[in-house]
Amino acid sequence: MRTLIAIVATLALACACSNPSARQQVYGAETVHLGESLGVLGWNTSISNLRWQDDYVLVDVDAAPSDPAKPHADTRDIRFGLYGALAHPMEATGNGSCDGVKNLVIQSLSAPGGTRLTGTVCLGPMKDRAAVRGVYLYSPRDRIADTAAAYPAAFPVGVMPTKESDTGLVVKSTSVAAWRADGTQLTQASLGDPAAFNGSGYMLLGLEAHTIAAKYRDDSAGRGGPMMLLAAPTLPAPGLNAACTAYGASVLILPEASLDAVHINASLCTQGDLNDALLYATVAIVGTHAAVWTVR
Repeated sequence: MRTLIAIVATLALACACSNPSARQQVYGAETVHLGESLGVLGWNTSISNLRWQDDYVLVDVDAAPSDPAKPHADTRDIRFGLYGALAHPMEATGNGSCDGVKNLVIQSLSAPGGTRLTGTVCLGPMKDRAAVRGVYLYSPRDRIADTAAAYPAAFPVGVMPTKESDTGLVVKSTSVAAWRADGTQLTQASLGDPAAFNGSGYMLLGLEAHTIAAKYRDDSAGRGGPMMLLAAPTLPAPGLNAACTAYGASVLILPEASLDAVHINASLCTQGDLNDALLYATVAIVGTHAAVWTVR
């Protein structure tokens, strides 16, 4: 009898190791160690060689379509972020992430022919090295069906506290600031000026998202991935201001798995026509697929 139990246990372990669905997950995101490969967003991806230069984290990426005949995420949409106990999310779109980093002798991430993704991604600036546990990736254009909820984020109020029953998260604005494209800051008094909102401009939203970690873990596992925040409208990089490039229009809600609570403070940018970017801005909470590479 003991021999039979041992055989069954061994077979179960072997099945778990060979079954991709049995991989460790962080809030529904498949997780492997740096240097290993997994399939996500239609790409078979490996992330390796995490190192620091000045106050930036550098990682090497090598990816190819899992099946060339099937759809895969556009390389221009893939965002990378630092995983760990960070005070503020640190993300960047892979292509162009190293453009502002000086004194680098590397091959920046590129997609030659659109059939391969290879090169180095730069994330930072980041001074707290002890907080970094790895790197994650996702695409703001990848949405899990029937998980989205959108909210008005009009200047100068931003997002009012959302109902946890909507998405499992409570999200609210902590700050709202807006500028015209020429650098003129807009205030609440600007709402009385009919000419103030002509032309282009941008708005920076400080956002807070929180919930109970155990609940978020269960919800994400059932959903198939974590949630992300999406601000709209936006423009392609470089956009109207360096702050919009730095903060972006999306952020993944993926805190370090050992934390007891999910509590994220993030900044997002809306930009474009002033009426659209300030008075008709929205923030959406949407489920997405993601992957994490952790330090051993």
